[in-house]
Amino acid sequence: MLNSDSSDSSKTALHALLRPESIAIIGATGDSNKLNGRPFHYLRRDGYKGRIYPVNPKYDELDGILCFPDVDSLPETPDLAIIIVAARRVIATVEALGRKGVPVAVIFSAGFGEMGEEGQRLESELLETARKNGIRICGPNNLGLINAFEGMTATFSQYAYEPPVTGPVAFASQSGAFGTGIAALARSQGAGFGYFVNTGNEADITLTEVLEELLDDDRIKVAAAYLEGLKNPESLLRLAAKSIQLNKPLVVTKVGRNEAGVRAAASHTGALAGEDAVFDAVARQHGIVRANNEQHLLDLVSAFSTCRIPEGRGVAIITQSGGAAALMADRAEELGLDVPVLSENTQARLREVIPPFGMPGNPVDLTAQFIAEPDILTRSVTIALEDPAVHAAVIWFQLMHGFVDELVEVLIELKRTVTKPFVVCWLAAPPGALDRIRDEGICVIGATEPAIDIISGMASYGEARQRLLEEPRPIELAHVATDDNLPVPMPSLHARNMLVKADMPLVAAELASNGEEAAVLGAKLGWPIALKIESPDILHKSDAGGVQLGLTTEEEVRSATDEILASAAQHSPNAHIDGVLVQPMAAPGTELVLGMRRDPIFGPMIMFGLGGVFIETLKDVAFGRAPLTKSDVSQMIATLKCKALLDGARGLPSVNQEVLSDVLIALSYFAVDHPEISEVDLNPVFANADGLIAVDWMVLSTEKR
Repeated sequence: MLNSDSSDSSKTALHALLRPESIAIIGATGDSNKLNGRPFHYLRRDGYKGRIYPVNPKYDELDGILCFPDVDSLPETPDLAIIIVAARRVIATVEALGRKGVPVAVIFSAGFGEMGEEGQRLESELLETARKNGIRICGPNNLGLINAFEGMTATFSQYAYEPPVTGPVAFASQSGAFGTGIAALARSQGAGFGYFVNTGNEADITLTEVLEELLDDDRIKVAAAYLEGLKNPESLLRLAAKSIQLNKPLVVTKVGRNEAGVRAAASHTGALAGEDAVFDAVARQHGIVRANNEQHLLDLVSAFSTCRIPEGRGVAIITQSGGAAALMADRAEELGLDVPVLSENTQARLREVIPPFGMPGNPVDLTAQFIAEPDILTRSVTIALEDPAVHAAVIWFQLMHGFVDELVEVLIELKRTVTKPFVVCWLAAPPGALDRIRDEGICVIGATEPAIDIISGMASYGEARQRLLEEPRPIELAHVATDDNLPVPMPSLHARNMLVKADMPLVAAELASNGEEAAVLGAKLGWPIALKIESPDILHKSDAGGVQLGLTTEEEVRSATDEILASAAQHSPNAHIDGVLVQPMAAPGTELVLGMRRDPIFGPMIMFGLGGVFIETLKDVAFGRAPLTKSDVSQMIATLKCKALLDGARGLPSVNQEVLSDVLIALSYFAVDHPEISEVDLNPVFANADGLIAVDWMVLSTEKR
């Protein structure tokens, strides 16, 4: 980076990038069919009021506009330069712009970091040149940006063949083609982006910097992004915090659902803490709304642009179809929304409105009678939204040929009068119907389950915002993992001492080198006992025949010790074996797993969920970025499918969630305070109403490779 994100010069450059009063186009032509001719054409067509300076020694003028032979000939220092020349000429062009004092340049040219080692070398040289010359760069390999409010269409994309549509959304994408595809899809659905920015290779200016700047624009209500990777995670967290403070939701579609960049880890925690699970957890903690795909992103953006934020998770489903009602109710339950039974008073009021064969509970079935009597819909939605257990509504209907005008009027009236948000799901709507509703600022979705998804996204954002305003998350990252560190298992007793000092509840343990010592320790610790092989080279003890449980006599212990040592030696002939750990058997309980992995992007991540055999089969775990708060832990618990088991379902003992929260918070601070620890794995941890006790643990420390 040329400057810190908060510096005045950086803010000046970003302002010049996004709201320039003058633009130089290096390599411009007058042929709008060519890539280097389009920005000049688009800027003039869309009414950009700033000054345009084409630069190309081949031309004296372009369409009546004076053309300059080189940068040095420009009559003033432009705010923004667009570079559309061959890659080999870009660095010299940046030097010339630096001499001229230009604060920022957009580089369309390809052939840099995306092209292998030579391209990466060229990109590094480009960045160094920009730094030396005090100029910030957006790109390279960039297809440009659009400020639709000012007609600043600085792109060569086909998306701009039609003039961009303005709207209250700032959208930035690390992908050019997919990003403009999303923008085009939005336009086809009647939605506009006030800003569209492609950041290309992000040699310097990043997507998160751009959106942080754009949130300050009063015309923007929502920030949206297509994200492929992060070079500056703190910048993302700073952006998220700003979106929460300004109540301008940040909606992100993030790809990379794989293990790229994540080290192969020996512990269960490391194996499960893939990049996507980590990002998902960080997004939830920081109030980032994650979209699954481009249509989900646009649906969320539409809702946030037009709807109030729900104050809870209670949803009323109002429909003419029992089948659609059942589908939406199922989806609501999957997403953790509440479909409350409406109060007796609410149901009584609904019975006065809907036909006798309708259903006043929740879902509310209006029957098709509301088509003939639109007031049924108006009054039913109003009554349902007045129920204190309801925080938002989905209104579902289909077709309605010949009744579009009446329904549009009803929805406009509801938008004007109700105080809680609602989303319309209009399946197989007549041509033009959806556009008419959108034009009135009403969120309308063309599919059934996605309508529920939108309510869930809005409700989750509302909860996160309230939580984060009361208890802001730290932005600064704790120590992250680095590639030059090698994880090394820590001896069990040393690891236990460290963890116990950090208030981790671990079962007692002592080391024996032979059967006789183990028998003495068994009598000392109290029967029954467990024996476990102790070796830095055997991480999964059971696989090596290195565990025996429930031993009750000294003779059993001697025999079991011999068996364990022999089995381990046979399983791993080259392993260094220290002996056997002797532990008292712990009281049974629900088996949990608690752990930590130091992520290379976001630092220490805490994990917990169902442990023991369940961890591999169900993989029902939750993650959170350290350090954790009590509200973080509550949120993590809420995301688990097994949450009911923690409350004592299916005959299992209930788990003391207050103690669980304290232990997870203590583990998170241990991770922050010990950057030399790369992983912690406590599995299983027996949990019941009295507390927790870990009976097996592993700690990996780091050594330089």
